[in-house]
Amino acid sequence: MGASDSKLTFKQGIFRLSEPREIPAEDPYWAGFWELPESAEDIFSLFSPADIRRTRDNNLSNLETLILAVTSRLCILRHHPSFPDPELAPEKDALNCIRVLTRLLPFIYESDRLEDWEDKFFWGARRKRTRRDKIARTEVIFDEGDPEETPTEAEPEFEKAKPLAEELIDTLTDLLFFSDFTLPKASAGKNKVTYAIWQSGVGCNTPIASSKEFESNRTEILRLLLTLASKSMYTSANILPVKGVKAITYIATCPDKQVVLSVLCSLLNTTLKYNPATWRVPYDHVVFKDSKQILVTYCLQFLLVLVLYPIPEPGNGPPPKNFFRHFLGRLHRPQDFQFIFDGMNRILNQPLQATSSYLPGSHKSITWAPEILMLFWEMLQCNKRFRSFIIDTDRAHDMIILVLFYAIDQRNDPTKQGLVRMCIFILQTLSVEPNFGKGLYKTFEQQETLPASIRIPNFHGTYADYLITSIYTLLTTSKGKLDAIYPALLAIINNIAAYVQNLGRAPSSKLLQLFASMSAPSFLFANESNHTLLRSLLEALNAMIEHQYQSNPNLVYAIIRSKKRFQALRNFTLESAQEEIERHNQLKKEQGAETSRSNSIDSLRSPTVSRTPTLSNVPEESSAFAIGDDEDSDADSHHQEQPRSPLHSPSGASRSASITSSTDETVPLQLRGMSEKARGKMPVGQPAFSRQNSTTSLNSVNTPTLGVNGFFTPTTAWIESWLPALPLHTILTLISQLSPLLPPSTSSPTDTSTALDLIRSTPIAGIDPSPIRVHLFEWSPLSLGWYESLLWGFIFQGEMLVSKGTAGVWNGTSVRLFKVQEGERERPSLLKPMGAVDAVGSNLVQRIGSLNLRGVGGASGGATGGNGSAAPGTVRDV
Repeated sequence: MGASDSKLTFKQGIFRLSEPREIPAEDPYWAGFWELPESAEDIFSLFSPADIRRTRDNNLSNLETLILAVTSRLCILRHHPSFPDPELAPEKDALNCIRVLTRLLPFIYESDRLEDWEDKFFWGARRKRTRRDKIARTEVIFDEGDPEETPTEAEPEFEKAKPLAEELIDTLTDLLFFSDFTLPKASAGKNKVTYAIWQSGVGCNTPIASSKEFESNRTEILRLLLTLASKSMYTSANILPVKGVKAITYIATCPDKQVVLSVLCSLLNTTLKYNPATWRVPYDHVVFKDSKQILVTYCLQFLLVLVLYPIPEPGNGPPPKNFFRHFLGRLHRPQDFQFIFDGMNRILNQPLQATSSYLPGSHKSITWAPEILMLFWEMLQCNKRFRSFIIDTDRAHDMIILVLFYAIDQRNDPTKQGLVRMCIFILQTLSVEPNFGKGLYKTFEQQETLPASIRIPNFHGTYADYLITSIYTLLTTSKGKLDAIYPALLAIINNIAAYVQNLGRAPSSKLLQLFASMSAPSFLFANESNHTLLRSLLEALNAMIEHQYQSNPNLVYAIIRSKKRFQALRNFTLESAQEEIERHNQLKKEQGAETSRSNSIDSLRSPTVSRTPTLSNVPEESSAFAIGDDEDSDADSHHQEQPRSPLHSPSGASRSASITSSTDETVPLQLRGMSEKARGKMPVGQPAFSRQNSTTSLNSVNTPTLGVNGFFTPTTAWIESWLPALPLHTILTLISQLSPLLPPSTSSPTDTSTALDLIRSTPIAGIDPSPIRVHLFEWSPLSLGWYESLLWGFIFQGEMLVSKGTAGVWNGTSVRLFKVQEGERERPSLLKPMGAVDAVGSNLVQRIGSLNLRGVGGASGGATGGNGSAAPGTVRDV
């Protein structure tokens, strides 16, 4: 339909839809929707959002007939013996039916008032005429008896039929594996639908022939399947995991093993076989549109939609099994794991390689690295063999560096906070395995080859040193954007603490810097739960001492040199803390310090505080971040740039409390409210990754103490509720026995060496190793809502980038799962001719308790929001 008159005819037909008159189902008019358009662009450009909404709101019956007409035509073509014959059953007709449905469905999903109609129309029971009835009616029509005799028409015969949506999904699934449409032409007499895996890799060693036409057809089908599943976008995040989406449930619970495995392996292999390095001509991506990359994008996204989908509980028993997730968890061959790892590693490394090119921007950038990270996280959770394969080899070290790159590089981008948080949770998932912590003792030798954003100049240490230093960077330089998931960052340190050996001087100093910040009165008084962060850090220090005392003399020496801070914490009182705050406040005034800082100590002149300092903006407390002992400052020059300490880094106020949200859905954080007995006797065991955990902890939130102005007011009773339970015994015992033996601290290397030798050779009495505890990541309905919003934010982004912002499937619709904010379009450039948009996640960033970070036998939580990028709006945390 390249001619303008044909396009005009099609547009006039679209206008007829919204007119008051109902168009009969047998009218030839409907054939124009699959016969006239020549491309997807024709349908998306001519069938405007206004046209669809006008028809939907003014003449719903015509919209019903259109959907039934194109769906029926698609099903007829699929079963036609000659499909895809250009004359008898054209391929173009099927593609246009797919495109029309892709265009219409989002505008149906966005309308609340159509929800009941939609459920009945797509998922209600149906009847259709039996084949015998159709034959009988045909015989009556062509009866050559007396024309004056009017035959008596018999009562029509009907039989039960599948709901319309199920029939459509079954048809689309078959078309993904259809001879001469998406697969090579089958031999005569063979079934036209053959569930053959598209690419070699998992489950398939022999590749099958393909073509750009086959791949283009697969892309169109996958886009419609994603559109059917995109009902998720029009559901709020707190309802989505509970209510679910019927289309995804139907696909994920398919009982046919052959169908599931063929779809699963085809999507997985197509994604992981893709190699962007095969394009060698510089700036080719600026001129050409890579159809293969578009197919891979849809494969990866649809695979994630199926694999991470939590099937809602029916209320009368356990939920049905998600077979895609089930079979992904059943993979066990090392060669399959190596194939998966190689594919992920190749894609995740691409941004690092692109930035090191001699011609910046000369090679196309892969936009779905976040989705690959999500797939990696899914594999870690659902397949314990894959988890062992990664952790028990040096492959875990490669993934640590890649995950840290994405976290640190994007930490200050407000539109990438969902990605950063997911990276942190991936590291936490890895860290629960003992072998992960044990493997961190190896020296990190190629650190100088890393991008500048994550490189530590003059670094000579182990992977444990690098990991702890990177966590310190995330804690102290994220400008308050990650304060909601401080517990997760500390959980990683806790999980590896018992296995850390030969911790270097720089990371040891950074751990003590964190302690100085978290034990500062201004930080503890800022929030009724900030003391749980301090307790978590102390437990990590205890584990390093109790389990690896002689292997960590640098850490022990740093603790001894900071002994006064630990002793002061033991004697902490409300009065002394207020005096310290007031004294420091007066000192700052005398020095002419800024009084307008977002977390000014002026707000702490009384115990009531109006803001929550984070670790990147805690007011300075008597040089709490001096490295070394209480009197001596020992500058650290090992990091690329000295990160602003919690006591020195000015920043704006955070969106939420440091570790707890003000919303009612908050879950207690790790260790909150745990008794001394519970902390010391939590059972030891291997973690279990489950999507169906109990959510009873949602009801166990302690009501914070509020002052007259609605802000938290610290009291003596509140301090006494947590201070005696702080695990200070191990550290104070260490200080009392070692401090008299060590010479006065100086900057002399000889004295330091002597002190370290003394620590190695001196046993400590009265310190018994406590059981090693694991801080798990636990799912809840709220955290699943965040996770799904994150995924659909990525999908929204990917579609807008694929369509260049002009014909996106969901462009201009009323998405509810995340918020799309319109932004100014970038000026066209050689590399960004159509501009760009940032898409982000959900409003769940405030609900930090929904992401539980539970130790075995205890409960904990953290939080985050989703994110992504798209054009021309921005999906941001709410």
